[in-house]
Amino acid sequence: MIEQTATVAELGTILGIWAHPDDEAYLSGGLMALARDQGSRVVCVTATRGELGTDDPDTWPPARLARTRTEELAASLEILGVAEHVWLDHADGECATADHAATIGRLSEIIDDVRPDTVITFGPDGVTGHPDHRMVSAWATTAFDRAAPAGARILQPTSALRRVAAWRELNDSLGIYPPGLPVTTPPERLALDLVLDPPTAARKVRALAAQESQTAPLIAAMGVATYTAWVADESFVGRRRRITAA
Repeated sequence: MIEQTATVAELGTILGIWAHPDDEAYLSGGLMALARDQGSRVVCVTATRGELGTDDPDTWPPARLARTRTEELAASLEILGVAEHVWLDHADGECATADHAATIGRLSEIIDDVRPDTVITFGPDGVTGHPDHRMVSAWATTAFDRAAPAGARILQPTSALRRVAAWRELNDSLGIYPPGLPVTTPPERLALDLVLDPPTAARKVRALAAQESQTAPLIAAMGVATYTAWVADESFVGRRRRITAA
């Protein structure tokens, strides 16, 4: 298990593969910031522009929200120090009906180009169970096994068991997770377990706040202090590349 943030450099070149803008910041914002501060290359891939991510489609029609979230993600990644980003430009909510072979092929090309030591993406549960998250997990893990360099590892976010009691009431009130989620993992099974130092946690919150179309109401409701504590842990399970036929 890696517990100290100073050892993030051991992850080498990092490639994150996500479904919507803000997935990357919520699930790995601290890790990306620490890696960039230590000189590691970090590349981020986003499958959709998140154009359906609103409860107010009259104010935020898809085209407008897509433009806004594109700009917000750029600002968020700049705060984290990440300069390399790729859009797959799938339709939000429709990853399951996309051309899977073509998308896996594109991700394989990106992996072959970046040559990551570590790929970070959703586990099969998609963290929240969102169908796009689960589909991105399937694409990314297949591409990883097909194209990642020998010795590369894949890390998938999980909720550390120690967080369950502390945040159960808040998580239940937010309705983020369907029954059975989030998946929790005991300490002995964690590949990476970060408790972000205060400056890094504050930087992660700034990156999330930059994606204000998604985060502003939640930050206002929770307050900055509680929100910061809520996002200050990043835990992952992992495995190495499995050799697979091309």
